[in-house]
Amino acid sequence: MGMVKQDDGWRLPDEVWQQMAPLLPARKAHPLGCHNPRVSDRAAMNAIAFVLRTGAQWNALNTTGICSSSAAHRRFQEWTQAGLFEEFWRLGLLSLQALDGIDWSWLALDGAMTKAPLGGEKNRPQPYGSRQRRRQAQRADRGAWHPAGRCGGRSQPARHETG
Repeated sequence: MGMVKQDDGWRLPDEVWQQMAPLLPARKAHPLGCHNPRVSDRAAMNAIAFVLRTGAQWNALNTTGICSSSAAHRRFQEWTQAGLFEEFWRLGLLSLQALDGIDWSWLALDGAMTKAPLGGEKNRPQPYGSRQRRRQAQRADRGAWHPAGRCGGRSQPARHETG
């Protein structure tokens, strides 16, 4: 693959690849030593970037010609387990910090999105319409989506066999 001079949205530019390549884990030798040639790391990373940027399914890679879906997904799992993406993210944050600094003051260290244990119910405005009470559990004599006491509804009558 030649030099990428312009970012087309899913291929990694050369500058990014030069920073990422040293972080790649060492290749594991094939136990038998005889297998198909391994897809290049850059092609696999371009395929991963394509999937992440476009939201396409892994199997869609087979039609793009970048790399096979199985090779890209295998490499993605391998690199994720090795911590490649987290380390690249960390280095990116450090380089951004060195350039102009990151304003960490607005970030929350910890947080949760839950209901307020004491808030809401007693002070909320009440609706003007009448409230309908709903049963929490369905009665035993009712089927799903059928009113009580109705047998069969609009189903066809049973056919009797002759003969």
